[in-house]
Amino acid sequence: MDGSLAAVVGAAIGAIGGLTGGWLAMVGQSRQRREQQRADNQRWRNEIRREAYASYLAATRELNAACWKVADQLSAQGSTSADWQAALAETHDAWARFSTGSSAVSVAGPRSAADDAAELHRAMRRCEMIVVDWARAGIRDGAAHVDDHRARFASAADAKQAPLAAFQRSAREALGTEH
Repeated sequence: MDGSLAAVVGAAIGAIGGLTGGWLAMVGQSRQRREQQRADNQRWRNEIRREAYASYLAATRELNAACWKVADQLSAQGSTSADWQAALAETHDAWARFSTGSSAVSVAGPRSAADDAAELHRAMRRCEMIVVDWARAGIRDGAAHVDDHRARFASAADAKQAPLAAFQRSAREALGTEH
């Protein structure tokens, strides 16, 4: 092999090596970019979920407190129809915030958290409807009807504990904080 052929072969090998090195660098950068995008997307999704879950739990606690306030007002000696109406209005406002939070969780997912949030939503709805019916009957009749409703409300309040715990567990699992 003469010197010029060796130079051509050497140049070809160098060019192939350079192209291969450039291609490998490009593939590596592309993979790194995809991994970074995936990590950024996961961080964004977890942030959205954490916000939705925290808002939903806060709204759940607020609705629970509003329902108990109605029950306590209806059970209190000397409370009036005006007291019951004011407490009932707070419950309606708390329900609106709770429903908004429930919707946010259903969108944020994952399905397990959304399903558990829906079950909690149904349990909280039962509590809320009992105190709404109780307050409306009291306002309509001018009497609190404590014996008719207090036990039903207490039972519904106890029944919401399992769905609440299930949602909290699903939220922790979705965020990877269960361990």
